[in-house]
Amino acid sequence: MSLLGKEIYRCYDEYGPIQVFDDGIKRYLAFEEDDEQTCVLKEDPGHIQHEYTRAMLLSLLFVEPTEVLLLGLGGGSLATCLLGLNPELRLRAVELRRSVIKIAKKYFYLPKTDRLTVIEDDAGQYLLEPDVEPAQLILADMYGADGLDPQQLTSWFLERCHELLMDDGWLVLNCWNDHRKDKETLKMITDIFADVRVSSTTSGNWIIFAGKQINTQTDKQLGQKAKVLGDTLNYSVARYSSQLKKIS
Repeated sequence: MSLLGKEIYRCYDEYGPIQVFDDGIKRYLAFEEDDEQTCVLKEDPGHIQHEYTRAMLLSLLFVEPTEVLLLGLGGGSLATCLLGLNPELRLRAVELRRSVIKIAKKYFYLPKTDRLTVIEDDAGQYLLEPDVEPAQLILADMYGADGLDPQQLTSWFLERCHELLMDDGWLVLNCWNDHRKDKETLKMITDIFADVRVSSTTSGNWIIFAGKQINTQTDKQLGQKAKVLGDTLNYSVARYSSQLKKIS
């Protein structure tokens, strides 16, 4: 048996295998054996399990979005969580793999609501469309079996996300700790965005938060918001907010 539990589904597409595992309490999406892409708590699918996903939601300290664009659906845990937080929130999720979309709906409790639009497309190609609606929050979590989609850290991608953000908007990029050494990419981000902050996780992720405008909240105010947000999300947000570092 896999470390992730019993395999309950497997399929293949042009990008490789897609597997679903179940250990009785949690369900996992994997693109390679024991390569965990998504984890959901079966009794509460909206309760975020992965450390990096929890860190990405620090963006809610800076913006209270009603329009969200998610680049990379995976099992849909981020989408499920966000849709459950605010009944006014609308979310568009772009996912490259048709099978992943089907699996998210069938096995990972992706909500059936007209507030969620799932688009089958390459995220980069989608962003190039002329009629993409603006968003207050763009979450880029573009990973496959081979790791991070290189589009996510290109100048055109960052500039297009900046264009699509509303005035109070934020872009969140899920990267690896290795990307911390890439000074050129970080400079590119700080040249484009007014407010850039980063946070590392013990799981090896490096999360970049890039705001279109400077957020003027004090550390005390952010700490107070982190406590309130933690009560809502049912985990300690302060644990992750304490790792936030302002770059520009």
